[in-house]
Amino acid sequence: MERVLFVEYPKCTTCQKAAKWLKDHGVEYEDRHIKEENPTEEELKDWHERSKAPLKKFFNTSGQLYRGMGLKEKLPQMSEEEQYHLLATDGMLVKRPLVVGKEFVLIGFKEKEWEAVLLP
Repeated sequence: MERVLFVEYPKCTTCQKAAKWLKDHGVEYEDRHIKEENPTEEELKDWHERSKAPLKKFFNTSGQLYRGMGLKEKLPQMSEEEQYHLLATDGMLVKRPLVVGKEFVLIGFKEKEWEAVLLP
């Protein structure tokens, strides 16, 4: 398995569990702090395509920023370009953790899904 990119927020307990899972299963990864190094619009477009998931899945819908900005109501009226741009403005808007490989992107920590993709 190639080394993957692990995009996380270290204070997030789910991210901490996910990091432990990666270590426990011997998955090599490059760690990236989502707040200090926010994903770019280009990365988000690429990850969205590789994830084959709806763009909405990339939003941290339980985050204070998401709720504070009233995005639940605003997102349906926004174009994909506008959504990429918005996600790229603040890492706290992005659902985490993310695991990015050559052929896949995993959004959030779902153990069964991670096992299926990351463990040979």
